[in-house]
Amino acid sequence: MRNNDPMTSATRQPEPPASPKLSTSLESGGAPVVKPRLIATDLDGTLLRDDKSVSPRTVAALAAAEEAGIEVFFVTGRPARWMDVVSDHVHGHGLAICGNGAAVVDLHGGPGAHRFVKIRELARENALDAVRLVREAAPGTVYAIEQTYGFYQEPDYPKLHMEVPDAIAPAEELLAPGSVAAGQPVLKILAHHPTLDPDAFLTVARLAVGQRATITRSSPSALLEISGPGVSKASTLALCCAERGISHEEVVAFGDMPNDVEMLTWAGRSYAMGNAHPAAVAAASGRTVANNEDGVAVVIERLLGERP
Repeated sequence: MRNNDPMTSATRQPEPPASPKLSTSLESGGAPVVKPRLIATDLDGTLLRDDKSVSPRTVAALAAAEEAGIEVFFVTGRPARWMDVVSDHVHGHGLAICGNGAAVVDLHGGPGAHRFVKIRELARENALDAVRLVREAAPGTVYAIEQTYGFYQEPDYPKLHMEVPDAIAPAEELLAPGSVAAGQPVLKILAHHPTLDPDAFLTVARLAVGQRATITRSSPSALLEISGPGVSKASTLALCCAERGISHEEVVAFGDMPNDVEMLTWAGRSYAMGNAHPAAVAAASGRTVANNEDGVAVVIERLLGERP
């Protein structure tokens, strides 16, 4: 079993909101100690509206942040090939963190021309262990496998995604040496259960797998995302920030689901969306309005207003 750099998650007491919709460090009684240098935002349920669009107000806020010298990183569970919706808004650096931290991708080339800058793969031995252990703990679990450029699934995996898989076979076969999927790194495994409660499925899977992999969820259904040990949005964001000399106190993060918890906890300031899962709310230091009300843009506008 291969083990990487584990990051632990924790919850923290959110700042007391001055209104039922938005809480910030200014409203809770004090000026921010550190000026933000980087904004890290989730996409689905956070930056994107429910129709998967980026609103004109949000586009303007992202551009204003970049013009003010604040880098904006998209940090998502999406695979790189699903990043076309925001590839026009990556500005100078062009980078996005995809697959819950499994990859850092340069989107400068535009749709279909992304380049992998950093890959934090799930070792196949760990992947096979996770597949076996979750299936034993939750009979009926079915799998799909995300790789750098490939997508594979088991025969009974439901049609949750628009794309056609590159191959259909049992996960154990797809992960075996010499398989059709053997030529590329595994970024994450998707595990679906047809009847379990999503949060209960997450708890069962984490207990079964232990330190062999990182397991989280971002879907409203019982769909889990399995990555390498220590791989999360937070741990990869921390690596990117260290390369830029940016401390966690200088990061403002936004999210809405359990796969955002570590990032919301790690960032100096963080905001759960008005539509967020309770775990995200508990992890964040503040709260903003829902994604359909441009909650990310609301906070960015305030952050820019704080600057002299």
